[in-house]
Amino acid sequence: MSSLQSNRLTKEEYRKQKDLDAARKAGTAPAAIDDEGNEINPHTPQFMLNAPWYVDTGKVSLKHQRAPVKRKGAKFTADDNYWYARGKRAGPAATKYRKGACENCGALTHKTKDCMERPRKKGARWTGEDIQADEIVQNVDLDWDEKRDRWNGYDSKEHDKVIEEYSKIEDARREAKASELDRGSSLKTELQQDDDDDDDKYADEADMPGQHVNQKTRTTIRNLRIREDTAKYLLNLDTESAHYDPKTRSMRANPLPNRESDDGTFAGDNFTRYTGDSTEMAKVQMFAWQAADRGTEVHLQANPTQVALLHKEFEGKKDKVRDSTQQSILEKYGGAEHLESLPKELLLAQTENYVEYSRTGRVIKGQERAKAKSKYEEDVFVNNHQSVWGSYWADGQWGYHCCRSFMKNSYCTGQAGIDAQKASAQLLQS
Repeated sequence: MSSLQSNRLTKEEYRKQKDLDAARKAGTAPAAIDDEGNEINPHTPQFMLNAPWYVDTGKVSLKHQRAPVKRKGAKFTADDNYWYARGKRAGPAATKYRKGACENCGALTHKTKDCMERPRKKGARWTGEDIQADEIVQNVDLDWDEKRDRWNGYDSKEHDKVIEEYSKIEDARREAKASELDRGSSLKTELQQDDDDDDDKYADEADMPGQHVNQKTRTTIRNLRIREDTAKYLLNLDTESAHYDPKTRSMRANPLPNRESDDGTFAGDNFTRYTGDSTEMAKVQMFAWQAADRGTEVHLQANPTQVALLHKEFEGKKDKVRDSTQQSILEKYGGAEHLESLPKELLLAQTENYVEYSRTGRVIKGQERAKAKSKYEEDVFVNNHQSVWGSYWADGQWGYHCCRSFMKNSYCTGQAGIDAQKASAQLLQS
């Protein structure tokens, strides 16, 4: 064909070639034959018939369009998943050093200069210990690409072990999180039975509902913010304020603890874990994990309605069992009258001081934070004094403010001492 000829065709030869191509497409002329004796479809596009310059033989052929055939010896068998035993060792290692073996590791399949083991202080030739097994050496004929293939000789079955290991780690981590959340919920129920709407403090370490992923992966979604919003670290520039992690862009504590929080202020990343339906969703997620471990086919993300109904039914049965157990204990041992008494907080800790607490137990108003006390004695009055030594200063001397005496450990004379000091000063001036 014209594209496969090295010489340029004349106008007459080009016209004849076009007529021949048209006749072959119409079926009035026989098809072209390649160098292997196979007929070439006349409707094959020209760019497919043209062979690249580095494989062009000058003959009409479609061999360059076919995949190369592996040579014998380099083709892997059906039983093996690799071409050759790359990096494998044959059988158990020898128990003593053999003549001609590697002086470093004791293997017989390579020399000392080709040894890939760490150079020992005393090789296996002199110690006779820790002799390595011989490598499997195969004479395989590899082409240029096969020699430089980084995955040549890799067994894909080895990756199944990696997946299995990560699956076990993930299952163990999920069980640990579920048990920790369950233990925290039970402790909270014992301490606050009458406050069902209180936030779950023990859901700190649990995964966010709907996200069963690594925490580092989750932060890339959690830390997105609008560029017009104020950055977290600019809300409070005090160095003693809430800690800000620049790597994950997280500020778990509230940067403004003394300000009343509303819907428009930032109250810390942990605030979302203690408010709204987050704690309830965490309980539902824990219920789904425990039900799946017991053989029930449930999944919160795949079928959330089913999990919600099962969790509601489970909580109802749980409350009935708790009430029936409590009732049976009261009927057997008595003591129902003690359950109707007032709480100890009202009986033993009555006070007129108004103190307002937040949902997390922090004092909002009504009581100032106690000041840190010194290791030295403070506000200790001796000898009937009403103030401490050093509370009065005059004429370069320290004294007591209550009696204006400059003598330490003196007895307090009160207002009489002050009047006597004033009278003495007037006499000296006159």
